[in-house]
Amino acid sequence: MLFDLEALAKRDRYKILAACIVPRPIAWITTVSENGTVNAAPFSFFNVMGDDPPTVAIGIMPGAGRLKDTAANILSTGEFVINLVAEANAEAMNLTCIDAPPEIDELALAGLTAEPSHAVAPPRILESPVSLECRMLTSLVTGPRQTIVIGRVVCVHVEDRFVQDEKRCHIDTAALHLIARMHGSGYLRSTDMFQLERPTWAEWKGR
Repeated sequence: MLFDLEALAKRDRYKILAACIVPRPIAWITTVSENGTVNAAPFSFFNVMGDDPPTVAIGIMPGAGRLKDTAANILSTGEFVINLVAEANAEAMNLTCIDAPPEIDELALAGLTAEPSHAVAPPRILESPVSLECRMLTSLVTGPRQTIVIGRVVCVHVEDRFVQDEKRCHIDTAALHLIARMHGSGYLRSTDMFQLERPTWAEWKGR
């Protein structure tokens, strides 16, 4: 079956992309507006893009006739925090999806704790096991109020109990119990993993 995305309606394009490009990590983003209001919202069009410099990218779709608060805040201040979502925080994360007006603090609404960041103004979410403090490198408008933000990660907070070896930077990833976004209202636990060793050309030729 061929789906010509150039010929499909926006809603149908989204359904195909969201159903096929899975699982997607969730960037639970905290920002601060120019007037000091804290905003929190999750985005699953997100991933890491490089390590030198450490780079992340987030796709932020339009709000109702305007930029989403997250996009507006990042574009005006240049700073944001990506908090990763553990299974224990799923309900709170989902509540921060609510279509609240810009003056509402979603962290307070969801009963979450805003913890001061180290290098940027937006707070991190204390209940999140991993938080990435970021500064915007650039942004790209890809459609009406649809924005891609590329950020440089300047600090990473990892809850102490998940750090296996601080000097070697070893993290107990499985113990984080992070969840990922699927399609519709679906999410995925990170509890089913298998290993594949990356091949080398020398080994392949020697088989």
